[in-house]
Amino acid sequence: MADNNLRIVVERNPSDSKLSELNIKCWPKWGCSPGKYQLKFDAEETCYLLKGKVKAYPKGSSSDFVEFGAGDLVIIPKGLSCTWDVSVAVDKHYKFESSSPSPTPPSSSASSCQ
Repeated sequence: MADNNLRIVVERNPSDSKLSELNIKCWPKWGCSPGKYQLKFDAEETCYLLKGKVKAYPKGSSSDFVEFGAGDLVIIPKGLSCTWDVSVAVDKHYKFESSSPSPTPPSSSASSCQ
């Protein structure tokens, strides 16, 4: 049974100040080549696409989709199962929300990512 309350939220071209506030450049990176991928999100994911183009189809639907790509800030809800139809290779920064935030360990490098 599809849960229509699980919706992907796309913010097109977020401001530089918002990206800095989220500290996106310090998030891990992930990428994939064009193709179709079955994905299940066990935690809410926020991601910022540096490159790529995706149509995300919720499980059980072949006509409803959300399209996003380079420059988009995307929030994918916990519990969503979907198929990503990637037409242009994806390169993104991502972060999973945790129900119990863990403290940030002290950084031993001179990096601005803390």
